[in-house]
Amino acid sequence: MTVALETRLLAKRFGGLVATRDVSFKLERGARQALIGPNGAGKTTFVNLLTGVLPPSSGEVLLGGRDITRLRPERRVALGLVRTFQINQLFGDLTPLETLALAVGERLGRGSRWLRRVGADNGAVAHEVDEIAERFGLTDVLDLRTDTLPYGKQRLLEIAVAFACAPQVLLLDEPAAGVPEAERRDILDAIAALPADVSVLLIEHDMDLVFSFAKRISVLVDGGLLVEGEPSAIAADPQVRAVYLGESKHG
Repeated sequence: MTVALETRLLAKRFGGLVATRDVSFKLERGARQALIGPNGAGKTTFVNLLTGVLPPSSGEVLLGGRDITRLRPERRVALGLVRTFQINQLFGDLTPLETLALAVGERLGRGSRWLRRVGADNGAVAHEVDEIAERFGLTDVLDLRTDTLPYGKQRLLEIAVAFACAPQVLLLDEPAAGVPEAERRDILDAIAALPADVSVLLIEHDMDLVFSFAKRISVLVDGGLLVEGEPSAIAADPQVRAVYLGESKHG
């Protein structure tokens, strides 16, 4: 298999605190993988290192075999490494139409034309926005202010915006966080329907979502990789049960 995203001995130290401990990690092209771990395990730091929000103390990040360790976050996005956030970063006073048109327009080099209605001069943008809105179940709310949408729709919009950036690798940072139970199915369905050629890493606490989505799971503990494997092996692993699920080694 071709490796889409890789880290080699990636480490981050904040003074005497080691947040990420020499993590060597691979995400295969087209993967459906999850990263789990208890609170404080270093998941957010690791994702911030992958996306360039934080510089590493040592080690490398490679995207499709290319060293991107020193590239800024926006350059990584342009190369196809895109993320969502635990707390959504949407503009509440824009509509989903405007938000998606902004994302698509920027990617296509259309500048600020999104500020006006997406019209005939922006036919390519309008067509792609329509397709993305339909894919993520947003057609019926395209003209509503984002801050008036149900929270599940807002989370779907954030995933849609990330998808609009044409990712090769998509990092979903707790996409179901704060979403009411009745709306979580829509999140799961949207993630499950992502194109097979997009490599997805899901960072998530919701084990139902993790085990229904992931073909492979990586467990991060104290800033280092504890174990990786198929979901059935991870669920049965005594180290995972002890450290992550809070059970004793004899439980």
